[in-house]
Amino acid sequence: MTLISEHIEPDTRERILVVAERLFREIGYQKTTVADIAKVLRMSPANVYRFFDSKKAIHEGVARTLMGGVEDAAQAIATKHETAASRLRELITAVQRMNSERYVGDSKLHEMVEIAMEESWEVCGAHMERITETVATVIADGAASGEFEVADVPLAAMCACTAMMRFFHPQMIAQCATKPGPSLDQMIDFVLAGLAPRGKTAGKES
Repeated sequence: MTLISEHIEPDTRERILVVAERLFREIGYQKTTVADIAKVLRMSPANVYRFFDSKKAIHEGVARTLMGGVEDAAQAIATKHETAASRLRELITAVQRMNSERYVGDSKLHEMVEIAMEESWEVCGAHMERITETVATVIADGAASGEFEVADVPLAAMCACTAMMRFFHPQMIAQCATKPGPSLDQMIDFVLAGLAPRGKTAGKES
C-alpha cells in the first residue's frame, strides 16, 4: 500500500499542475479557482488541498515548472562542446525566446508572471539565480581556455545577466518591444566584447 501511495501522490500533484497551467492559459490565473481545477480532475477541492495547501502554492508549482523548462534548456546549451562565446550567445538567445513565447505572447500567462513577481518573488529569484549560475559556468569555461579574460566569474555572470535584463525579464520584454534600443544580437556582441581578452573580440573571426 505504501509503494502504491508513493507513486500515486507525485502523479496526482503533476496532474493538478498540468490542469492548473491549462486553466491559467485559458481563463487566467485570477479567474481560475481551486474548484475549477478540481472539477476538471473529477475530484473534490478538499482532495486538491491535500497536495497543495493554497491556490498560491499551485501557482508557484506551475511557475516553477515553466521556469524549470527554461533552466533545463540553458543547462543543455551550457554543456555543449562548442566555444564559450557561441554557447553564451545561444544560451542568451534561448532564454529570451522561451520567455517571450511562454509569457509575453500569452497574455494570461503574462498575468501569472506579474502576480508571481508580487506574491512569489522567491520562486522568481531562485530562477534568476539558476540562470546566472549557468551563465557563470560558460564564462568560467571561456576564462579557463583563454577565450575570455575574467577576473571575477560570478560578478561577470551577474553583469552579463543584468545587461540582458531587457531581453530576459518577461515584463521588460513586453514593455520594450516597441521602444528604441539595441537588438538582442547587438547586446550579446556588447557582452562578449566585455568578456574578450584585451585587444580581441570574443566570438568574432580575426
